[in-house]
Amino acid sequence: MESVLRDKSYLFALRIVRLHKYLIIQHKEYTLSKQILRSGTSVGALVREAQFAQSVKDFINKLSIALKEANETEYWIILLKDSELITKKMYENIQPDVIELKKILTASINTAKKKLKP
Repeated sequence: MESVLRDKSYLFALRIVRLHKYLIIQHKEYTLSKQILRSGTSVGALVREAQFAQSVKDFINKLSIALKEANETEYWIILLKDSELITKKMYENIQPDVIELKKILTASINTAKKKLKP
């Protein structure tokens, strides 16, 4: 697996942890912050799991779940912006990262699927 995906998903998880802390400290927001912490950090965890997948199908499955989690995280980021819990600048700073991760995950899944075809 590319270290680019591993590294970017880990750095994204760090940003999510910091965002979670910000939401708790600045807004006393526990529910949404917990949701974004769970989905945002699970992307990197699933990417790491995929590194040791037992098969190509298992690899695809783990990355597919990571993609679902990235989509969910994007939803929470948009909701936080629209509910004014994060600034537009904060949103514009983190949104490109989740979009990039989704693109890399999609490309990795598609490449792996080609390996399954006879």
